[in-house]
Amino acid sequence: MTDNPQPGGIGSIGTARVARVGYGAMQLFEAVSEADAAAVLRRAVELGVNHIDTASFYGPGEVNRRIRAALAPYPDDLVIVSKVGARWSGEQPIPLAAAQKPAELRAAVEDDLRQLGLECVPVVNLRRLDLGPGLEPEGDQIVGLDDQLAEMIAMRDEGKIGAIGISAVPVDVVQRALPAGIVCVQNPYSLLDRSQEAALDLCVAERIAWVPYFPLGSSLPGFPKVTDNAVVADVAGELGVTGAQVGLAWLLAHAPNTLLIPGTRSITHLAENIGAAAITLATDALERLDAVATTQSVQR
Repeated sequence: MTDNPQPGGIGSIGTARVARVGYGAMQLFEAVSEADAAAVLRRAVELGVNHIDTASFYGPGEVNRRIRAALAPYPDDLVIVSKVGARWSGEQPIPLAAAQKPAELRAAVEDDLRQLGLECVPVVNLRRLDLGPGLEPEGDQIVGLDDQLAEMIAMRDEGKIGAIGISAVPVDVVQRALPAGIVCVQNPYSLLDRSQEAALDLCVAERIAWVPYFPLGSSLPGFPKVTDNAVVADVAGELGVTGAQVGLAWLLAHAPNTLLIPGTRSITHLAENIGAAAITLATDALERLDAVATTQSVQR
């Protein structure tokens, strides 16, 4: 890959050692050309990123295909993490629909394998619908966790996936999933939304990677953005960095098992996100940020 230091130092996701700052590829579809998407992906790898988050329902499938076109043959240490549990619908504001049934989980993994050109997806997250915002299960899409995990374990045993993660779940569901050997949890979490702190604490205790989505808040209406917070702005001004960098740096400092996957279409913003890994928050700044009240919990 590169001789550059891996951004944020080294973390782990299962048995894989990865840079603590990775890249979320969801945005590499709309309003971005294939050439620009390839440029962002290749630059991320050049900067030391070796953890890329994707899904077959991004696009649908186009993000996976762009990852393959830009990066295959893949670097030996690159860990591609996908997720299952939804399908592309194209509707707005959330262009996804539930796909929670075991057969749908398997079909999504098969899509990943074909689109990415892999024989095994290193990590696949089971994206439940227990936490919002957005999708809500109805009818036959209300599927028991045990049935879903049984299918995920079967695919792991078959060698189609290397390890299992779980996403959008409260702490009690994380606890129930532990016997399946989960290696990561993806939940909504940021400086302003710490409603899943108990799940984070459990992951710290169990040495499971914590991968927050909405790490800087959500662009959905009614949800605050970390960069709009006055304390964040003050700290950023004192350090001469951006508010987004402060928000990401706080996440890295808050828990040692945190892995970040900030997404962007821009090489400039990519460099800024990765640059957050080099920011050291002094004790005073951390105390002020820690004291920021949770102003909004993520709900459906």
